[in-house]
Amino acid sequence: MPAVDLLLPFLVATVLLSFTPGPGMLYTAAQTIGRGKKSGFYAAIGLHLGSYAHITAAAFGLSLLLATVPVVYTIVKLVGAAYLVWLGIKFFTSELPPSITSNKNSRGTHISALRESAVVEFLNPKSALFFIAFLPQFTDPAAAFPIWLQILVLGIIVNCIFSVTDVACVLLSSRVAQFFQASHLARHWLRRLGGTILAGLGVKLAISELG
Repeated sequence: MPAVDLLLPFLVATVLLSFTPGPGMLYTAAQTIGRGKKSGFYAAIGLHLGSYAHITAAAFGLSLLLATVPVVYTIVKLVGAAYLVWLGIKFFTSELPPSITSNKNSRGTHISALRESAVVEFLNPKSALFFIAFLPQFTDPAAAFPIWLQILVLGIIVNCIFSVTDVACVLLSSRVAQFFQASHLARHWLRRLGGTILAGLGVKLAISELG
């Protein structure tokens, strides 16, 4: 593995980045607001699992395709953006759950949150470019382990730290939503807020530039 003089800056940078509000936090907050705390946890797990595709791609150089072939990047970006917008529309049109902060919502809802989140992360080229730009900076060619293995291990560490802050975001969003739990109208508008956040993330991704 890389030497301590590389690992310490890596850990500091990762922790700082994990607490920087970004699309992942907004996404888990939207899922929590729209579907409840347990679905928020499943969404965080989905993002975590989806990130492993990008970590693996970074380790073996596949993400370079997105960085060097703009057409491929644009296609993946637009598909991911469309999927986010579609999820936002679903929040507007689907039936309101019995309780927005309940842990007893249907298992199907939780599994949907996990599956959708994994797809969202997989279709996010920004995540792919982040891992391929960030992780190699902290590898050591002189280390006993090959570069690809170092990237995999560093990627797992990043993913776990980011997931911890995603879970914290779920807990915070659930607390905020609890204030509105008693009001059906408030829950209705909170769900719409969740849909708006998801659709907004899709639009932001669609109009974003490479890099």
